[in-house]
Amino acid sequence: VQLQASGGGLVQAGGSLRLSCAASGRTFAGYSMGWFRQAPGKEREFVGRITRGGSSTDYQDSVKGRFTISKDNAKNTVYLQMNSLKPEDTAVYYCAASVRALATRPGSYDYWGRGTLVTVSS
Repeated sequence: VQLQASGGGLVQAGGSLRLSCAASGRTFAGYSMGWFRQAPGKEREFVGRITRGGSSTDYQDSVKGRFTISKDNAKNTVYLQMNSLKPEDTAVYYCAASVRALATRPGSYDYWGRGTLVTVSS
């Protein structure tokens, strides 16, 4: 699976962005998808994930209620809708694919896309 994230940019605090992750290659529907982020000087951290069919999601506590992940298997695309953005959300965001259903650790993901930078100004 090849993954390509897009949609990052500069936004003011309180604003919104929607990231997209387009997949090609093997059957997209067979993978659960995760979003991770990495801020400068920090380790990559789990943001959220969605199951293969898109029926279940899970999020890091700091983004619950603000971020929403959705998956369109027909378009081979997963989305990360980010609302009420905060400066601490500034990071490079990565999408990843896993054959495991409940993966939250980076090591549990099999395929990674290049990141897209999100900068939130105060």
